[in-house]
Amino acid sequence: TMGLFTKDIKTMNDLFVHQLQDIYYAEQQLTKALPKMADKATDPQLKQGFLTHLEETKQHVKRLEEVFKMHGAQVKAVDCPAIDGIIAEADETAGEVADKAVLDAALINAAQAAEHYEIVRYGSLIAWAKQLGRNDCATVLAKTLEEEKATDRKLTTLAESKVNLRAAS
Repeated sequence: TMGLFTKDIKTMNDLFVHQLQDIYYAEQQLTKALPKMADKATDPQLKQGFLTHLEETKQHVKRLEEVFKMHGAQVKAVDCPAIDGIIAEADETAGEVADKAVLDAALINAAQAAEHYEIVRYGSLIAWAKQLGRNDCATVLAKTLEEEKATDRKLTTLAESKVNLRAAS
């Protein structure tokens, strides 16, 4: 596949649509990855956190479809090597860890890497939507950004409260 700056991206609108397609793919991959992460997690709060975020992620996919339609763009996904890498790394790390507390810490780290990727992407999409005069699209995307940030905060709290402490002992 071509990289981000393919010859097809000439305008801010092209960039906006391409990035929508990229994050659409990322959200779809996360709907497949989160149940597996929940299965592997041993801490009950972490397990529940992954399942709660799975439901949110399904909503994020629907919101993106709404934004494509609002913007008059084709609803389609383009490969996002960044999210594929984050998910592959999570699988690989989880496969190598026997200690449950260490496993949970690794899963939290992988989930936060995904969240941070999404936070950056949604932040840019919102800015570009506004530049394109699409405050309607920006508003829908902002709801998702807030949920991603909230999930990131919950993961940080969980990591700091017990999982990392257990892993260190």
